[in-house]
Amino acid sequence: MSSEFKVQSSTSSGASPPPARIPHYLSLYAALWRNSVIREMSFKVSFLMWIVVEALWFVLQLSFIGVLYLHTESIGTWTKWQVVALVGTSHLIQQLFTALFLTNLTALSEHIRTGKLDFMLLLPVNTRFLVSFRQVDLGGFISAAGALCVIGYALHRLGHTPGVAQVAGFFLLVLVGILIHYSLMLMLSASSFWTVRAQGIVWGYYNLFNIARLPDEAFRGPFKAVFTFVLPMLLVSNVPVKLLVDKLGSPFEILLLVALAAIIFAASELLWRTALKRYTSASS
Repeated sequence: MSSEFKVQSSTSSGASPPPARIPHYLSLYAALWRNSVIREMSFKVSFLMWIVVEALWFVLQLSFIGVLYLHTESIGTWTKWQVVALVGTSHLIQQLFTALFLTNLTALSEHIRTGKLDFMLLLPVNTRFLVSFRQVDLGGFISAAGALCVIGYALHRLGHTPGVAQVAGFFLLVLVGILIHYSLMLMLSASSFWTVRAQGIVWGYYNLFNIARLPDEAFRGPFKAVFTFVLPMLLVSNVPVKLLVDKLGSPFEILLLVALAAIIFAASELLWRTALKRYTSASS
């Protein structure tokens, strides 16, 4: 049986091979982590330089906020240290997303173009899992730790100590925000099944992460509507911080964020299955 026929057979149903037990996937992910550590340590200078670059970029963002608040006392109802916590949260979400998913999703178009996806489809493992978690960017976790320190310092300057429920809710909403980014970027990456190359679209979306570090009250009209309901950048960072610093007026924003995450994830799964049904192999 030719490899092309196998690929066609596995994709005709629009689904990957049947999922194995959760412990099997955990052990597989642990192996992927070990491979990532070995790879990163093989290029230590590059690894350290990237951390330094990310740290400098984060400092520049915080410096911009400092300069901005030399000329105003608040942005809407957001004070300086609340915005610092917002910038820290945006950076935290961005870096965790980068650590877990960015490299993998940006590589999907190359997997399709070069035929590597054919090999992945033949493996006895869920293809979406392998495409999404194949590599881990360890530097992202270090940058995320720095963001947590900034958030903690901002809370100290605010004189606010959040309760256990607030902290737990904050981290759960951060995970929801990462899920939204992952689902949206997977859909953009999956456009490679039709366009072959989609890196420009994917990186364009990644650059929109910058919007998430701004208070939602700074925006009005159609722009705010688009980045709240279509691409919920403003919700992703604003809602967790509002919960953490007691700015949340009602639970509606939390419910909206969670509902959008569920809808977008379901849409990404539907698009993924549709794309696999269309895919045959790199040689066809």
